[in-house]
Formats: sequence, structure tokens, C-alpha cells
Amino acid sequence: MRFNRTTGRANVVPELVYPDVGQAVDWLCDVFGFAEVWRAGCHRARLSYGNGVVIVADADPALGRELPDRDGPRCHSVMVQVEDVDSHHEHARQYGARILSPPNDYAYGERQYSVRDLAGHGWTFTQSIADVAPEDRGGTSTGQPTA
Repeated sequence: MRFNRTTGRANVVPELVYPDVGQAVDWLCDVFGFAEVWRAGCHRARLSYGNGVVIVADADPALGRELPDRDGPRCHSVMVQVEDVDSHHEHARQYGARILSPPNDYAYGERQYSVRDLAGHGWTFTQSIADVAPEDRGGTSTGQPTA
């Protein structure tokens, strides 16, 4: 596969719509710890977190990019793996992020909290606390583990 510095190496890149791209970039970097990779004017930006990326875009109904209902049901959520979910949660809380659920341990080996950002997008931040096989929780492994 050919490499392009604009699109990067990630194979799956969520694209989230915000009313103000600059404000969203600043907020996501300050509150969630993302790093800005590039920005195209005030209508699009690419942010990274570890080896993951997300596109921040302005609304464009002609392209199917519409703002989420800030208080409505979620139709999507972005999950981000972090080193220390408790300190990440505390930082987000101090910056006024809307916490939906505080950090909690789950039997599938993760400690997670959920939050909504300034535009209403759902995020779950997760920290692995145990290596649990899918079969141990009633699941079925269907392929090789992914990165």
C-alpha cells in the first residue's frame, strides 16, 4: 500500500463533525490528549493518539456530514486505549467534559469510562487490566488478534 503523508497509515479513521473545527481541535487536544497532525483551513483536521487517528470535520450535509444531537441517543462512539484511565478521566472531568460513566472494571479485562465531548460525540476511554480470552466470556475467536 502506498503511503501518503496527508492520510497516514491508519486503515480505519473515524470522521467526526463539529460546528467549529478549530475549537474542537483545541478541546480534543487539551481535554483528551490528542495531538494535531495537520489542519486544512478551518474545515478539517487530523488528530492522533498513539497509533490511532481521527478526522475532525465541519458539517457538510451534501457529503453526509451532519452535527450530532448533543443530548440525543448516540449512533456511534469512539474507543481509545489509554495507559491510565483514572488519570485520563480526572483530567477530562477537571476540564468540564460531560462524564457519562466513571471508570469501572469489567469482566472482559478492561477498565473504562464514557464521556461526551463538546459537540455531543460519545467516547469511551479504556485501559487493559487483564488478558481475557473471548471464550472465557462466552465469545468465539474467529481470527487472529488485531493491533
